[in-house]
Amino acid sequence: MNAKGKILIADDEPDIVEIIRYNLTKEGYEIVTATNGDDAIQKAKLSQPDLIILDIMMPRKNGVEVCEILRGQPAFKDTVIVFLTALSDESSHVKGLETGADDYISKPVSPKILVSRIHAMFRRINKEPEEKVIKIDNLEIDPVKFEAKVDSKGVVLAKKEFELLYLLASKPGRVFLRNEILNQIWGNDVIVGDRTIDVHIRKIRQKLGIDCITTVKGVGYKFTM
Repeated sequence: MNAKGKILIADDEPDIVEIIRYNLTKEGYEIVTATNGDDAIQKAKLSQPDLIILDIMMPRKNGVEVCEILRGQPAFKDTVIVFLTALSDESSHVKGLETGADDYISKPVSPKILVSRIHAMFRRINKEPEEKVIKIDNLEIDPVKFEAKVDSKGVVLAKKEFELLYLLASKPGRVFLRNEILNQIWGNDVIVGDRTIDVHIRKIRQKLGIDCITTVKGVGYKFTM
């Protein structure tokens, strides 16, 4: 396939879908569109996109519900999911991240910023993982298999959660600054909310069931076991 990658755009506003479709098609991406939540789930299953853009306020299941359903299926465990939202309140963005979304883009959409951020996301998708398997006490992190285990039992982590865990565990005891984490995991040209790291750290702690990430107040985070 000559396309750079396949993207599903789900939004009930035709004008917004067309703006995004036009600009991303021009950049060489293959585009699939959906107009509501049910349609988005069906199109995702049929097309198996590399990246999904979901409007939060959609009929027949909103973006958050669609994200929860897709994340619950193995085929979409590592698919990059981005929310498109006009909602400015922080709680909506946090809720989106907690359901497994990787990022969000605010409306009104700037085509230039949109294209830049999508390029950045695909650079991360296509980036070859480090081959070093990290083993610390009862925790094992395999970046080739994208697999984390505690006491030899697999732990399901979203893509960004895994990348964040691997980054911190790669240098135990070292404090990673918040800006450093944002740059390495989300990229310099991607803007995310202040709570993004906090939400992902909390989810990692919950899923692993072990206290291995320490918050250094006002500075950042470090891996300790």
